[in-house]
Amino acid sequence: MELLEGTVRPYAWGSRTHIAALLGEPVPSPHPEAELWLGAHHDAPSRLVERPGESTLLHALADDPDATFGAGRAEHWRGRFPFLLKVLAADEPLSLQTHPSAEQAAAGFAREEASGIPQSAPERNYRDPLPKPEILCALEEFHALAGFRDASVTVRLLRALDVDCLAHHTELLAAQPDPDGLRALFTTWITLPQRTVDQLVPALLDGCVRLAKTPGSPGAPGGEFEREVRTLLDLGERYPGDGGVLAALLLNRVVLAEGECLFQPAGSPHAYLSGCGIELMANSDNVLRAGLTPKHVDVPELLRILDFRCGPPPVIRPTVEGPRAVFTAPSEHFRLVRLDVGPDDGPVDLGIDGPRIVLVIRGDAELRAGQGRAVALAQGRAVWAPAADGPVTVHAGPGRALVFAAGDGWTAGPNGALGTIGGAD
Repeated sequence: MELLEGTVRPYAWGSRTHIAALLGEPVPSPHPEAELWLGAHHDAPSRLVERPGESTLLHALADDPDATFGAGRAEHWRGRFPFLLKVLAADEPLSLQTHPSAEQAAAGFAREEASGIPQSAPERNYRDPLPKPEILCALEEFHALAGFRDASVTVRLLRALDVDCLAHHTELLAAQPDPDGLRALFTTWITLPQRTVDQLVPALLDGCVRLAKTPGSPGAPGGEFEREVRTLLDLGERYPGDGGVLAALLLNRVVLAEGECLFQPAGSPHAYLSGCGIELMANSDNVLRAGLTPKHVDVPELLRILDFRCGPPPVIRPTVEGPRAVFTAPSEHFRLVRLDVGPDDGPVDLGIDGPRIVLVIRGDAELRAGQGRAVALAQGRAVWAPAADGPVTVHAGPGRALVFAAGDGWTAGPNGALGTIGGAD
């Protein structure tokens, strides 16, 4: 095991308190801090603190892939670290976006490479040939939009808003309250001329204000759509004239409690709104945006990638074994473990093998590797444990410790052969 130092990403939507407090830095921070990255992403690989110079996890992977990944994994991952672990802290909404499947990413990357589009170009959709599924485990109450809401519920919301210029769209969805109807309505809205969007969005916001101020209405305090109405008003104020405000009408409004986990599969539209959480994703940069951003939106490619199946948000239920909760997503790229460990729990096994990253969120913990040393970690500190270290256990300090561990989605079967436990991306 080796101490690992992550990189803080200062995006404008970030918090000036959460990550600074986690790392023991002055609060508030001088500028927004949106994400703490831990992994081997080529833009910001984590530093191996005890090695000389600027040695990073990328160097460790290249130096000894067999010891790093373990038998079987080195060949499968071909030197690319499979996951990226983040602390995400949002004080403002992120863009509305989705990610491609493995097949879509490979085909899109090959197509754009053949077209000669530079990988750094703002109009580039596929910067690598990999999928980007992700999960987020809340560290506090966390708010998001995720997946298309049941179409019949969206019809109720639209009718409650009672916006004249949306009445025709409402009845179109009411006549076909299914994924095909959602596709037709979303396609209509995202391809509207800007002058029409500039009329529809203010009219929608007026409807939200009217509904919120009507006692006993579905948009009033305590009503069925109170959160949806407030979110639309907030997004409309932050992104005037953005068609993504209309698209937000169609999505599930999600509130996660601490410890709850949300999965974003390929094709699922989503936007994180506010809160702090642990985000774990495949190590890819492929994002297709759908709105709530000044960045490039490729409408034809977005419509090809989006999954219009509707229903409740994809919340993952963990497998709980004492102080350990294991979140297994249908992805071979990652698996997340949450450990709430007390002094009386004794040593608690991480429950994952292969390459691992471990981060202490609260309290103090000591990690012990079967084939390596023991490392004491305070809040905000992380370690890298290669496959060669063998099993890793966590021991709490004098109080309780909240620890997260990330590994890939592979495990050894009864005969020792590796197989994915999460399914295909």
